[in-house]
Amino acid sequence: MPIGTSEILLMVGRLLLGGLFVFAGIRHLFIIPPVSQAIAARGIPMPKLVLLAGTAFEIAAGLLLVLGIMVPFAALGLVLFTLAASVMLMNFWSMQGPAREAAVNGWQSNIAIVGGLLIAAAHSL
Repeated sequence: MPIGTSEILLMVGRLLLGGLFVFAGIRHLFIIPPVSQAIAARGIPMPKLVLLAGTAFEIAAGLLLVLGIMVPFAALGLVLFTLAASVMLMNFWSMQGPAREAAVNGWQSNIAIVGGLLIAAAHSL
């Protein structure tokens, strides 16, 4: 059976969306100290453990999304992950000037990513 345009677009979309999380998670493994410090600065207990657990989840769920396995669960898990990470690390409401603008831009990007994840989850139900 030939693969249609919508199937190709869906596969490419999942590759890009899931790949974003896989590559971000791999990147976190190379910058553990500064990210752990940023998490600790927010008052999160056991920051290194939180980072490593989040990174493992991010990579695993991203791979599931890329491979099309358990897509609704992976996508909805990544929605929660993205929102939690945004609240922990992009608290624009307590920032001023350029730092606030950068955090607001990060939030807007993450909200768009959440939208893509919701579409991926809904399409797979």
